[in-house]
Amino acid sequence: MVVATGVPLPNLPRIPGIELAERYDTFDPDPEAFTGRRVLVIGRGNSAFETADGLMETAAVIHLVGSGSLRMAWQSHYVGHLRAVNNNFLDSYQLKSQNALLDGRVLEIRRDGDGFRVPVAFERVDEVVKDLRYDRVIVATGFRFDASVFDGGCAPETVVDGRFPAVTAVGESVNVPELYFAGTLTQGRDFKKSTTGFVHGFRYSVRALHRELRRRHHGEPWPVAELGGDPETAVGRIIERVNRSSALWQQFGVLGDLLLLAPDGTMRYAEEVPVGHVPGAVRAGDFGEVAAHAVITLEYGADHDRVDPFDVSAGRPSQRDASGLDGRYLHPVLRWYRDGEYVAEHHLTENLENEWDSEDVHRAPLRAFLAARCGPAAPVAP
Repeated sequence: MVVATGVPLPNLPRIPGIELAERYDTFDPDPEAFTGRRVLVIGRGNSAFETADGLMETAAVIHLVGSGSLRMAWQSHYVGHLRAVNNNFLDSYQLKSQNALLDGRVLEIRRDGDGFRVPVAFERVDEVVKDLRYDRVIVATGFRFDASVFDGGCAPETVVDGRFPAVTAVGESVNVPELYFAGTLTQGRDFKKSTTGFVHGFRYSVRALHRELRRRHHGEPWPVAELGGDPETAVGRIIERVNRSSALWQQFGVLGDLLLLAPDGTMRYAEEVPVGHVPGAVRAGDFGEVAAHAVITLEYGADHDRVDPFDVSAGRPSQRDASGLDGRYLHPVLRWYRDGEYVAEHHLTENLENEWDSEDVHRAPLRAFLAARCGPAAPVAP
């Protein structure tokens, strides 16, 4: 059974009086109805900023409230964080209109005449509470999974405060065998890290689930291409894939291609396998007899979300640097395993136009890496 019902329920925070607030999914966004009004938007995601942006021309004051630091998508590379198209409100705050971004927690919402009183505990000033008055309160805090269709005998475990089912790398419930999820419901596994919550990402995860279901239930092995025993063929296939694959691009670090080395030194190639699924699948023989294998992904550097991506002095490697190890922007990574154990990894250095096909900088180092490890008697590196 595959459940692909999306996230139809509002994710309402546990705030006394939250039922008094208007909901992002149902309120009338006509700006004229907000003329001269003081407005509080609970939430600091794209829906909250989209709401504020639409009301700025007519509302007298708009406050957005939420906990933690505001994350920008262009820095975190997670498209669910604030996008530039929705951040005009920040100018009206930092360039000092009467709008503001409140770093804190709403303690309650209560009626006050024809408006509302909302005490807010400010995080950056030691939880100082300020009682603020608003004419309209809108809650824009996202959506959640509806688990009410499952009875107690097959209720799936959930994650992220119950918002999503807990699933394996291929989308199977962690506690209900043969119950699978597809689409945005599978984002809990890598919540706010990948594109699994969005159609441009989960469409590739759905294809991976399709291939795994055909293998499990119809005896059809995961599709692989025979490459023979020449490492140069593998170099060509890897370079072609990292330069052309939308799946690896969109599902960076989540889906990966596999270079499979048989005991006789011949190689095969499998595309778009969930990275978390690979160890168990190789160990179980799902890809046939494998002596060693490589997982090829596109990834950002380890600290990419903690540095200013526009700071040219932030340790970017030279475009002629063949190591690629310090690359913070998106670049191909190849990790080599033998007998299921990690051996080594190779990074193709980042490129301004994301074209990883230079003979000197990309192909030659990759060729040397594979040549040292492919073949039936390849040594295990320390």
